[in-house]
Amino acid sequence: MQLRVPRLFTVRAMVFSCVVLLAFVLVYPTLHSYLEQKVEVDQLRAQVAAAQERNDDLRADLRRWDDPAYVTAQARERLSFVLPGEKAFRVVDPETVPDTAPVADGPATVLDSGSTLPWYATVWESIEVAGTTPAPGAEDAVAPGDNGTPAPPAGG
Repeated sequence: MQLRVPRLFTVRAMVFSCVVLLAFVLVYPTLHSYLEQKVEVDQLRAQVAAAQERNDDLRADLRRWDDPAYVTAQARERLSFVLPGEKAFRVVDPETVPDTAPVADGPATVLDSGSTLPWYATVWESIEVAGTTPAPGAEDAVAPGDNGTPAPPAGG
């Protein structure tokens, strides 16, 4: 009796392997594109949902501005507006304001950078200081008691 050894690679197995390999080669690019597009569509859907949520928030904010009480509250908070007859007080935290000695009366030589004055008052103060301060080197060119014209050159 002869013992039959099973063959590992039969013709049927080789043909089946070739068919499976060919199917994989043909289907893989399409499957890969499909999966990439699915991920992209999911990301776009998430972006659309976020944009719709932001749009809803902005519409709600816009509807808030239709309420006169909200407009009044925002004007008071953002612009420090007060209604006629009211007095406005500004409370300054003593821990954030440095202790400074009061400035003597007279023209200032250096503008105070920590001033609590409004910007336009600071600008006006700087204009006043600039108008009273002599120009550099001006005291050398004009003799005291002169009418403002420079002295003639000596030796002429």
